[in-house]
Amino acid sequence: MAATADDLLDNPAAPQPFLKTPMGRNVLIGGGVAAVLAVVVAIWMWSSTPDYRVLYANYSDKDGGALTAALDQMGVKYKFSEGGTAILVPAEQVPDLRLKLASQGLPKGGNVGFELMENQKLGVSQFLEQVNYQRSLEGELARSIQSLGSVAGARVHLALPKPSVFVRDQQKPTASVLLNLQSGRALDPGQVSAIVHLVASSIPELTIGNVTVVDQNGNLLSEQPKQNGLNKQLDATQLKYVEQVQQNIIKQVESLITPIVGKGNVRAEATAEVDFAQVDTAAEMYKPNSPPEPQAIRSQQTSEQTGATTGPANGIPGALSNQPPGVATAPLDGGAPAAAPQTTTGPASKNATTNYELDKTIRYEQRPMGGIKRLTVGVVVNYRRSVDPNTGKITVKPLAAAEVAQINELVKQAMGYSQARGDTMNVANAPFDGVDRPDENGPDWYKDPANLPLAMQIGKYLLIAAVLAFLYFRILRPLLRPVVRKFDEATAEPEADKKDDDEDDEDAIVALDGKPALGPDGMPLEEEEAPRERSYRANLAMAKEMAKNDPRIVANVIKAWVGQE
Repeated sequence: MAATADDLLDNPAAPQPFLKTPMGRNVLIGGGVAAVLAVVVAIWMWSSTPDYRVLYANYSDKDGGALTAALDQMGVKYKFSEGGTAILVPAEQVPDLRLKLASQGLPKGGNVGFELMENQKLGVSQFLEQVNYQRSLEGELARSIQSLGSVAGARVHLALPKPSVFVRDQQKPTASVLLNLQSGRALDPGQVSAIVHLVASSIPELTIGNVTVVDQNGNLLSEQPKQNGLNKQLDATQLKYVEQVQQNIIKQVESLITPIVGKGNVRAEATAEVDFAQVDTAAEMYKPNSPPEPQAIRSQQTSEQTGATTGPANGIPGALSNQPPGVATAPLDGGAPAAAPQTTTGPASKNATTNYELDKTIRYEQRPMGGIKRLTVGVVVNYRRSVDPNTGKITVKPLAAAEVAQINELVKQAMGYSQARGDTMNVANAPFDGVDRPDENGPDWYKDPANLPLAMQIGKYLLIAAVLAFLYFRILRPLLRPVVRKFDEATAEPEADKKDDDEDDEDAIVALDGKPALGPDGMPLEEEEAPRERSYRANLAMAKEMAKNDPRIVANVIKAWVGQE
């Protein structure tokens, strides 16, 4: 800012402060602009910081060195997570980098697979070939198990006996699996069974009973269930099934009753008794045929015997007397026929046996486990609530008997009520807590955890906008205002000196009279600019008046300025 007239009169050659000189103002303006630009660049870099994601984790030291070397060779920026257990890279480069590193065989992992068989040398013994094959098989199984989400690392040990042609010398193979689980993770029985079956299916003649699975804490995970019937406790799968059955019944009941009584006005609970016993039944039943039905004959046998006796035996005992009688011939001379032998007829016997088919029923019944033995369902329905639109008074009254009966029938249909099975059901109509209180406002959106990421993103951009606005209106704009004014004065067309002097005198008079000071464009100056512009106008008018009255003082001042330069 230029010195006042009193300072020029007292000491025309007095030096001005550096910040008040044109060079000082330019330095100040340049420093402010540089600071603003630095802040803007810092905000832009902060807002555009790449999101780093995990490329690989839980790698060995050897693989870590190979991975970092490959990333340095490709010129990819990376950093380590806390503890150095994972390598982080920009999120958009994760899929591409994994494919490129996989083409280079990275990471190799701590387990060696069938690639071990690729480097077989000529002349290797059969024993060494068998050992390499076993190592390769163990490594491949370990890799397969490590692909599970809960498993961080795995080791597989196989005991493969030598084949023998003698049955008494044959031995079954066995396997042991050591699992290193993720922190805070556990395997359910279904996953352990999957690992056991995976290993048993990969080795010939390996049974699931010969596979042992142990975790890093020494806990045996592959314990087989007791087969002697002493294990009466339900496992996790059965408990989960019971809970799922109960939740399905509750969901069906509430979804059916909610449209009648309104949302939040019904509560249901269910208890299911499930039979997990597996029963196989074989029955063979016989019953006689009923009289109206025709009787089927299975077999029939008839025997009939007629008895005949002869007279007393006569003649000489021997072979001749035992010969049958000869053939009877008719007499040629017409004489009397020969006498017939004397016979006597005895009593006749007849036997008949008839076997009929019986009504036989053979039934084989296999009842699967998991059948429902009994259901118990309890339902509570809230009182009906009504609000008077004129007075806003809340009225609460119980449901009618017909509505309760209708709800009872609907609950029976929803739960699958069976009287033969012994199911029980109870519907109660009772007022809920707070039913007579006015409705509260809707849930606060800022309390919803789902809106937190969106709110953080919006707050980030609002903060950037607020900082930029503050820098522009409070720092950059005031610093650039003198530069803009000087540029306007330099580009304005020159006018008559007298007219400029008159305008300056009028501006100074206006400022001295207490009225708002006007700028070069004729508009009122802002509050922070008016005092400075008013003093400048007043000093200029005073200097012009002094130059008219005493030109020597002005000549001395100009002389002093010229001498300083």
